[in-house]
Amino acid sequence: MAQRLAEDHWTVVDHRDAADLYVINSCTVTAEADRQTRQATRRVLRKNPSAQVIVTGCYAQNEPMECATIPGVSLVLGNDHKLAVAKAARELPRDSRPNQVPVRVDRLSSLPAALLNGYESRTRAFVQIQQGCDQSCTFCVIHRARGQSRSFNRKSVLRQIHTFVDQGYREIVLCGVDLGSYSDLSDDKRPEINSLTHLMQEIAILPGDFRVRLSSIDPVHIDDLLLSILAESDRFCPYLHISLQSGSTLILKRMKRRYDAVFLMERLEAARERIESLVLGADVMAGFPTETESDFNCTLEVLKKANIVYPHVFAYSARPGTPAARIPRQVPRDERRRRASELRQVGQHLRAEALASMISNTGYLLIERAPGLSGSVIYHGRLENYMPVRLTSPIPPVGALLEVMVTGVDGDVLIAEPLSPD
Repeated sequence: MAQRLAEDHWTVVDHRDAADLYVINSCTVTAEADRQTRQATRRVLRKNPSAQVIVTGCYAQNEPMECATIPGVSLVLGNDHKLAVAKAARELPRDSRPNQVPVRVDRLSSLPAALLNGYESRTRAFVQIQQGCDQSCTFCVIHRARGQSRSFNRKSVLRQIHTFVDQGYREIVLCGVDLGSYSDLSDDKRPEINSLTHLMQEIAILPGDFRVRLSSIDPVHIDDLLLSILAESDRFCPYLHISLQSGSTLILKRMKRRYDAVFLMERLEAARERIESLVLGADVMAGFPTETESDFNCTLEVLKKANIVYPHVFAYSARPGTPAARIPRQVPRDERRRRASELRQVGQHLRAEALASMISNTGYLLIERAPGLSGSVIYHGRLENYMPVRLTSPIPPVGALLEVMVTGVDGDVLIAEPLSPD
């Protein structure tokens, strides 16, 4: 969207400065995400009360009329219209807001393929290979906001990666709503050669000095071939972020997930056995309806046994229209928050142990941040296993990739020193 606006002669300004136009790309995975969209609108209008505000994204797609009632909003665009934001912005009146906010939301089909020129960051580029989801988990509204699963053309994906690597990006992140369901059948109808693993095999032999990271992936897609590719190619980062949700088989069934707790642990243990120095993260939900203390303890045990170093914890949020919201036995909000807090504490403990175990180890650090005006930052970059690092010596330029040795830990950050120049 920013690229389309820049091509139409808009200038992107620092987020701290006032702008004439604000585009808020909303999330709707939780009620809190909806609230943050409304809050963001109020915040930007305090900077410039006369600015035009366009709300797009998943909240706009699912609840367009609700978005249209947010004071100060000029236009609501559904997900199929978001890449036409530059044309829509040009058509907005410059000196007034409409009495009735226009809403452009259609049934989802697919966003057109768009070759991106780059990102504000010069280190990491995100390549979307898949969109939508066919699973309809009982707690989720994302399949309504993003539509059915559809995969982007393999040749276009490879061309996009090639473009980013030529521009100097050293890390590529493969993204999708349901990443493992990737299946591009546009050129060949044989699923076995159009899967995520086949695409990864092609990426593994692309020329260039860069590494590849996977975004969130479902346990059912962590098959032996995927693990072999991750284990055998230095191109791929030894980090997996798992869409775990719960460690209780009963709760997983009520969530309408595609696996049980036994399968989940078997796949995570297989990943640890196959991939050297693997670090795991996971999406974890606390307080799903009917979740008992025993069910919750199952999730705690999975985090501990699987050593989930980076848990991304959500307290369950009832989304209107979902089957889970209609379950009579809802866990009280305070209890959901308590359980979420306990999961985060376990994650913090596991992370501290994992960080300490890295002392005296070596790895490759991608410099993401230069020192600020004060001369310091929390961390300068991340290792291939996702752990953040702060260097003790003069900092190379952003985008440099260098070998380092870990010498210590400061909170959630590793301390390291370079072993060789970029």
